[in-house]
Amino acid sequence: MKFKAEIDIMPLKELLDPQGKAVTSGLRNIGIQGISDVRIGKHISIELEAKDEKTANTMVEKACKELLANLIMESYSLELKKI
Repeated sequence: MKFKAEIDIMPLKELLDPQGKAVTSGLRNIGIQGISDVRIGKHISIELEAKDEKTANTMVEKACKELLANLIMESYSLELKKI
């Protein structure tokens, strides 16, 4: 079976996000008001083959925990769809 995983990786809320702060400042500099906070993260799409959804989810979880996200500084969420 073929699956597609959509993964969002974001800095932990407790940690400073320097890119987000720079974008917040930049938005104010170009006249966009009312922005209180910006967080910058990553979005990753993966297509994979697996025998079932549980196996596919296990594979993607392993990829996130061991390679894609730095769990000391980032959190992740994923959505898995059969394609």
